[in-house]
Amino acid sequence: MAQSVAAPTRQRQRLPFVVPLLTLGVFLMITIEYIVAGLLQEVAADLHVSIAQVGFLITAFAVGMIIGSPVMAIATLRLPPRMTLVLALVVYAVAHVAAALSGSFTFVLISRVITALAAGAFWAVDSVVATTAAGPSNASRALGVMMSGVGLATVAGVPVGAFAGQYLGWRGIFWMLSVLGLVIAPVIGKLTPNNADRTVPSIRRELRAVATGRMAILVIATVLATGGYMTAFSYLSPLATDRAGIPAEALPLLFVAFGAGAIIGTNLAGRFADRRPMTTFITATAATIVVMALLVPLSAAPAAMFALMFLLGIAGMGIPPVGTGLAGLV
Repeated sequence: MAQSVAAPTRQRQRLPFVVPLLTLGVFLMITIEYIVAGLLQEVAADLHVSIAQVGFLITAFAVGMIIGSPVMAIATLRLPPRMTLVLALVVYAVAHVAAALSGSFTFVLISRVITALAAGAFWAVDSVVATTAAGPSNASRALGVMMSGVGLATVAGVPVGAFAGQYLGWRGIFWMLSVLGLVIAPVIGKLTPNNADRTVPSIRRELRAVATGRMAILVIATVLATGGYMTAFSYLSPLATDRAGIPAEALPLLFVAFGAGAIIGTNLAGRFADRRPMTTFITATAATIVVMALLVPLSAAPAAMFALMFLLGIAGMGIPPVGTGLAGLV
């Protein structure tokens, strides 16, 4: 009798296959977000703008995706999740093809904002599909696993992209990732559960939920915390080479350190947030502030830069999965 009860319990604790599948989509979305950090000088020289302006491409994308997630979640309420995921990937690919063909910084910035909205739509539906499949008790854990795609993007996608960018240029990298998006779209469309019998939520009810004071505070806090560490990450390349004296050839290793920390941070936050969501959110945010403060006096030492980027990955990337999980509880 005890064995018949224990077996289903273990089965319920195993995350469904759709969760790691959707992690691949997150990997693709985040790779294109972060990869600009390793190509700042190349993009600045090609578009004839300053490095500070190019760094804004990363920050604008990150903030646009965070703000765009709840907005696009409401805008796509009546669309089947499968269609939303596929359309988001197609828009992602087309927008970056347009950026790769453009010689205007303003147009590239606009395309990045459009891509951020597409990523926000993908992120919102991705999260809903993952948490629904995993169940309430494992919702934050599923988000943590799904957001491991962020760490994988920085550990593998961003360093490889930064290295390849030295030969293909930033436009070639954009073309390559756009093609990957178009290849992945039909695969995700085929393997994502149909949910044809799902109940379509009320748009009015969702708008009322977003307008609540607690939700507004949570969104603002997540945007400020995430925007803060993403701003620091945006200028990682010149900070490492000009201040810490790290050779340009070693920059991919710095992204690997951040990505390794991000994998740890997202999964740790996902596990602890199931039990203590608010405590986990506050701890991750406070730790991110401490790490960024330490960047000011310690970023001149190469060893300290690697350690701080690893810690920034743990703390900073622990914020989004908890913030998303809390949003579902508000």
